[in-house]
Amino acid sequence: MADFLGDRMKNIGFIGAGNMAEAFIKGILKSGVRTPGQITAADIRDDRLQYLQSQYGIHTTADNGKLVSESDITFLSVKPQIMPQVAAGISGKFRKKSVVVTIAAGITSGYLAEKLGDVPIIRTMPNTPAMVGEGVTGIYNRSADTAVLTDVRELLDAVGKTVVVEDESLLDVVTAVSGSGPAYFFLLMEEMTAAAKTLGLSDETAVTLVCQTALGAAKLASLSLKDETPADLRRKVTSPGGTTEAAISHFQKNNFGEIVREAIRRARDRGKELSSQT
Repeated sequence: MADFLGDRMKNIGFIGAGNMAEAFIKGILKSGVRTPGQITAADIRDDRLQYLQSQYGIHTTADNGKLVSESDITFLSVKPQIMPQVAAGISGKFRKKSVVVTIAAGITSGYLAEKLGDVPIIRTMPNTPAMVGEGVTGIYNRSADTAVLTDVRELLDAVGKTVVVEDESLLDVVTAVSGSGPAYFFLLMEEMTAAAKTLGLSDETAVTLVCQTALGAAKLASLSLKDETPADLRRKVTSPGGTTEAAISHFQKNNFGEIVREAIRRARDRGKELSSQT
């Protein structure tokens, strides 16, 4: 990326200093794309700000208006229910050529544009594996120029991967697949662990087997992505008449695929309902 772009969009502010904001701060600093002196966090919890300042060396403030007036990129990472109050407090206080990046679920870019006025908005949907640098973030660019989007995407890439959708409604699908998705895998891991314990394994052994298997399968799928699909990898493990086939056949006979598809449809539909309320 050209140096002038990094200079133009160098200062970052986070309104809302919860776990997701911390994940981004940690990833951005670890990647080296920004320094602690270029990052400011704002929150109503003084103890949280003290922790972030001591842990990462960033600036902190309790004044949201001051933060946006000094930031080139402002991340809105507050709970959806307090977004109206936050938006009212920062409207009209942005510096020129700044951009807003929202990571608040269910808050549409149209709603923010109405509340914040003439400021470019990028709406995103990250997920919790961002906390360990393995997240994926869906991005919808409402009104930022290409250069600004590139700069923002570099920041988001610091905690995993990013995908861009051209239609904002598709962020509801992103939410259903990857935003909520970690919980689906955790549920499968939870049930596999319970089954292993029921069949005689100790708690520690069951957890180790399940967690390492999940990690290894995900890594194998990721590394094989260019040449093999998850279906290809599944078939490689599933020998005719073997143990894996016995389990897979049970899943399939009980409509495992339709259960997953319907669950994701329901998550998507709930996302649409939440978005329509703003």
